[in-house]
Amino acid sequence: MDALSHLISGFGVALQPLNLALAFVGTFVGTFVGMLPGIGPINAIAILVPVTYALGLPPASALILLAGIYYGSQYGNSISTILLNVPGTASAVVTAIDGHAMTKQGRGGPALAMSAIASFVGGTVSILALVLFAPMLATWAIRFGPAEYFALMVFAFSALSSFAGGSLVRGLASTGFGLWLATIGLDPQSAIPRYTFDSLQLLDGMDFVVVTIGLFAISEVFQLLEETDRGQAASTSYGRVMISAKELASSGWTMARGSVIGFLVGVLPGAGGTIASFLAYSTEERISGSDGDFGNGDIRGVAAPEAANNAAANGAMIPLLTLGVPGSGTTAVLLGALLGLGITPGPLLITEEPELFWGLAASMYIGNLFLLLLNLPLVGVFVKALTAPRWFLVPSVAALAFVAVYAVNGSSLDLVMMTGFGVVGYLMRKFDFPLAPVILGLVLGPIMEKSLRRAMALSGGEWNVLFDSPIAIALWVMAILSLIAPLVLKRKDVPIG
Repeated sequence: MDALSHLISGFGVALQPLNLALAFVGTFVGTFVGMLPGIGPINAIAILVPVTYALGLPPASALILLAGIYYGSQYGNSISTILLNVPGTASAVVTAIDGHAMTKQGRGGPALAMSAIASFVGGTVSILALVLFAPMLATWAIRFGPAEYFALMVFAFSALSSFAGGSLVRGLASTGFGLWLATIGLDPQSAIPRYTFDSLQLLDGMDFVVVTIGLFAISEVFQLLEETDRGQAASTSYGRVMISAKELASSGWTMARGSVIGFLVGVLPGAGGTIASFLAYSTEERISGSDGDFGNGDIRGVAAPEAANNAAANGAMIPLLTLGVPGSGTTAVLLGALLGLGITPGPLLITEEPELFWGLAASMYIGNLFLLLLNLPLVGVFVKALTAPRWFLVPSVAALAFVAVYAVNGSSLDLVMMTGFGVVGYLMRKFDFPLAPVILGLVLGPIMEKSLRRAMALSGGEWNVLFDSPIAIALWVMAILSLIAPLVLKRKDVPIG
């Protein structure tokens, strides 16, 4: 009852005209920013933080604006991901698997509609969980030490066997390639260059935007050019633009499970939407069995990662607000903004700053409602862009990719590497190697390495520290089962999806 009364008071804060307007502006800007690969929410928030200071906004109002940009961008990124196969963030990579496949089948409209609905469901579930369980989950999340994080990473990677269409070898090969890319740059402990080939630019490691846009967008351009050369014209008829009642009903439990997975993973500092979307997708693929068509345009392949991604974005606010621990670069910027506003996140924040905490929780629900109302009517407009002729669409996608990559660092070497990764992505598509595990390996590799080294340092080099806690043991067991299950099911001739 206390939580309910606090939430009601939070709505009193969120429904103030200024805060209501800021929630709308935040979600609108977030959606627009999310559509532009290479910019991302972290840059938008970093730019707007000094603006909030200059305007003299109250702390609660400033946080409502910045948080709106954060979770609004989660949906905005799905637009370019689904329609153009250009994911701008790691968490959107999974959506591209079935989302873009649906676009190729003339179902880009339902895919975008499902993305909006799933994001709303994920946001709603996570906000309710935030209200009810924030203090308890903060205590639980802090039990994750370096050994537990390492086990979590191993479990995430093992679950990637699902993405290889049943081929464990190809999935692990792609993951290994991504992990190798993650080692490029300075060693985090000794600062010794690794695989940099005497390039100063590579000292900072492989840029996510360069690799992702190369593997997905440029390889897509190569495929489109190949199809054009073969005389295969793109369809200009995209049928209905809205989701059917049957599709919505079939995805109900998918969205529910994705929301729960996303929220629980989002609570873990450092995990975030990337792991959440991968795990949600993998879970649904296993559950669907022979009834699913994951990888070939199954709408549940859009519902699961989108619900998980949005839920994780909201769940990440728990360690940020209750522990002062940012789980990503974006939440790190939000932490800096809070400190700049004179707010110190921690266990006492809920009691000392109830207006800020509960007002933010209420505004997040309102913001997710704004996202739904704002984007559903625009689905037809987004899809209509695909009716452009092939001679216009192909160079437009290529131009968008080159501009996005160059805008990040202003480096011509990035353009060369992006093109190289485009060739690699094209060849991987040809030989049926999944692209998504590469990105997961690149993103999570540094976290995995740091967790392992910290665990070894704390234990004095004793490997048994990785298996000491019940949480770590449970994660190791799940990792082993996720690797063994496909092999056992294949041997018994049981469909695995």
